[in-house]
Amino acid sequence: MTDTKTEATVKPRIDPDLSIKEPPLFRVIYINDETTTVEFVIETLRSIFDYSEEQAGEITIKIHKDGSAVVAVLPFEIAEQKGIEVTVLARNNGFPLQVKLEAEQ
Repeated sequence: MTDTKTEATVKPRIDPDLSIKEPPLFRVIYINDETTTVEFVIETLRSIFDYSEEQAGEITIKIHKDGSAVVAVLPFEIAEQKGIEVTVLARNNGFPLQVKLEAEQ
């Protein structure tokens, strides 16, 4: 029996349309309402978005004054998951807090 060795060099073809791209980012926006408490908004900002007490308080004031505020800019899947978490927490606590996602321009 003979041993035959074959060597081949394979160069991957790089298709520019298939290059790895950063995922699109989405803004997570809290919408102000007259029922959801300041304490609840601060708590969700701290527990879900990991803001400090001071940062969460500043964002909450902005939401109240402006009617809404961007609380985070994240890849879609993460933004969606956090939005769902906030909404479920709000409904479980009897609050109508709304969270909206918008594509980052």
